[in-house]
Order: sequence, then C-alpha cells, then structure tokens
Amino acid sequence: MDAVVVCGAGGSLGRAVVAELSRSAELVIAVGKPGFEGSSLTDQRSGGEVRRLGADLADPASVSRLWETIDTLGRPEALVNLVGGFQSGSVLDGDPNQYQAMMHLNLDTAWWSCREAASRLVKVDSGAIVNVSARAGRVGGAGSAAYAVSKAAVIRLTEVLAVELAAHRIRVNCVLPALIESEANSTSMSADAIVRAVPPKAIARVIAFLVSSDGWPISGASIPVYGWA
Repeated sequence: MDAVVVCGAGGSLGRAVVAELSRSAELVIAVGKPGFEGSSLTDQRSGGEVRRLGADLADPASVSRLWETIDTLGRPEALVNLVGGFQSGSVLDGDPNQYQAMMHLNLDTAWWSCREAASRLVKVDSGAIVNVSARAGRVGGAGSAAYAVSKAAVIRLTEVLAVELAAHRIRVNCVLPALIESEANSTSMSADAIVRAVPPKAIARVIAFLVSSDGWPISGASIPVYGWA
C-alpha cells in the first residue's frame, strides 16, 4: 500500500491505527486537530513514514484545504475516519444543543472526509474507506440519544457510499466499537467494565485488514469490534 489517510489520529485508537498501518503503507498521513501537524516521523518497527497534519475536520472548507495538502504528499489508496466523541443525555432531559454537537462531531467529520477522498479514488477506480461508528449506532440505549443517532447516521452513510462507489471498485465499511481500553476509561469506569474493554490494537488490526487487498470482498459492512463489552 502506498499511502493511507487516518483522520482522528490523536487519540488512543488513532495512534494504534497509525502504528498498525505503518507496517504495510509507505506513507501514513495522520490527521488530528489544528496544532497536531509536525515534521515527518518514521515508525521504528516498519520504516513507514508518518506525516502529521492538523485540520478542523467538521468544517468543509478546512477539510478541502487539508486534501489539497494531501495531494502534494502522495496519492492515498485508503481513508480511515476515527473522529468522534460521546455525550450522555436523553431526548427529553438532555442539553438541547447536544444533538447538533454530536452530529457535528460524529457525522459531519465523516461526511466531509469521505466526500473528499471519494472524489479522488473514483479517478483511479480503486481504494477503501473505513468509518468508525459504534455499537450504539446499531442498538440504541437510554441516556445516549444524540450519540446513538449520530453513530447510526455514520452506518447509513457507509452503506450508501458502498453502493454509490461500487462501480469504481471502492470498498466502504465501518467498524462498531463499544468500550475501548484507554487511560481515560480506566480511571472513570469499574474494574469489571475495563476487563471487558477491547484494546485499541485489536481494533486497529481489523481496520488494517479492511483497507488491505485481503479485504477486497467486503463492502457495505458494519463490523462489531466490541468483544464481550
């Protein structure tokens, strides 16, 4: 694989995905929040180059400028969208601004990045896109209304893109985590819950498979990666 773009590379899952993809990709373009950008780095295990860029991934103008920069670095074969966040709240009692905040963070970021990536991949009739939704996007629960709706929208976006891009041999899938093992979660959740959390590295390996040539038969899928959580 020549190059892959990872949006949302600053978190625990993002770092794991970048490390895993750098084993096989000559260049991983790791995108985080503004200020994340820096000099090129080399993964010590594989020699794969990692270039860091920063952008507001929920702003279409910022995403457009980002991809103009990406165009100068190489031709990506794949996009991984990891940007997202969680806020608890019910339909009746939650913060009235929470719905827009969750849609902005979880859906808009995927929408604009997918649009920019797809416009380039269709020119070469190949490529792969992996979005990150959540178990809540498939099975909603009390107290997570806006989050669940925004993640469900990511699943629908994935399915629509898989159909629209099939003629161009572009595969589009999403993975559905639940509880991810992280330092933040380890300090805020019970020991029983943390035992059932899935390590970021395990999810990264699934994502790496989906963007690899071995994942060619899979498109339009929503794959659970939450183990026993």
